[in-house]
Formats: sequence, structure tokens, C-alpha cells
Amino acid sequence: MENINWLEYENQAYGKGYEIICGVDEAGRGPLAGPVYAAAVILPKGYIIDGVNDSKKLSEKKRDLLFDKIIEECVCCGIGVADEKEIDEINILQATFLAMRRAVDSLDIKPDIALIDGNKKPGLDIDEWDIVKGDSKSANIAAASIIAKVSRDRYMLQMAEKYPEYQFEKHKGYGTKLHYEMIEKYGISPIHRKTFLKKFFQK
Repeated sequence: MENINWLEYENQAYGKGYEIICGVDEAGRGPLAGPVYAAAVILPKGYIIDGVNDSKKLSEKKRDLLFDKIIEECVCCGIGVADEKEIDEINILQATFLAMRRAVDSLDIKPDIALIDGNKKPGLDIDEWDIVKGDSKSANIAAASIIAKVSRDRYMLQMAEKYPEYQFEKHKGYGTKLHYEMIEKYGISPIHRKTFLKKFFQK
């Protein structure tokens, strides 16, 4: 495990009088298809789930195991989604913020403050701190990154069954060589983000 103080920001927040802290992160800003997911996680005070890290640094198997552990051991967890139509309508940044707000709004317990991964605030109705690379600095954000990533990947596996020709199970909608080849061959599916694929509409 890297030598990181996973509770540095949580402890700063507790020191300022906040009592219920949630971490918020997203998954799926970059893909050409499917929704953007966000998760909000409230861990017990002072608690670090062993093995939790930025979801991008973990294997799929490890993420799946930690997903179950986080769900079991967190105080509560919320998931928010903005679909490809919303992404096309309001742009990916605003859709990401929308998914984050939905994730926080779906929590059973209202937090006092949200620690947000990134350098921008989504505009919650509670205090929010944006933390660059927060998913590798904060226990709550790292947990949220895993919940968001696994939730989105599982959704894309369902879409792979619905649209097998695109082989979403292999790339989860990201712009791989294989994915572009499948779009060239089969055109655009109902779950593709049209604003990400403008060149295919210019033919």
C-alpha cells in the first residue's frame, strides 16, 4: 500500500466542525458511448477500507471485491447517472456535475460536506471541497471512485448483451481501435454520444 494519509482531508473537515463527510467521484467522462456515472460514499469516521485506492490503479477483480466490501461497510452510498442524451444536450462536464448531484441527493443521510475529485465543484446544496487527484488522496473519494467505476462497467456489460456487435464488454464504450472499427462497420447505436462522434455525421 502506498504511504498516503488517506484521511488528511477528512481530518481537516472534522477539524473545521463538519461531522458527516462524503466522497464523490465519477466514471465514464471519456467514452464514446453510454452514460457518465457518479458515486457518493460516506465511510465511518476515521475508517479506511483496506486495499481501497484510485479505481484506475486496481484490477477489475480487485475493484469487484472492494465494491462489495464498500457497500457492506460504508455508512451509506448513492449512485447518480446522466445518460448519453443528457451528455449530448448539456455537454459532458455539466452532465458529470448532474450525475454527482444525483449521487449526493440519493444518499440516505445528508452529509455536511462533500469531497469532490477534480478541480471543479458540481454545485451541491452542501459545502464542497474540490481535490485534484482526490481519488488517490482521500479514503471517501477513493471508495466513491470504485463504486462509480464498477457500476458503470456493469451497466456497459448489460449494453454488450443488447448491442453485441459493438463488443462493449471489451472496451466499455471507450474510444479504442476496435470500438472505432465497429462504429465504422455498424454505424452509431442508440447509446452512443453523438457530440463525441461528430465526424461520423459529416459523411
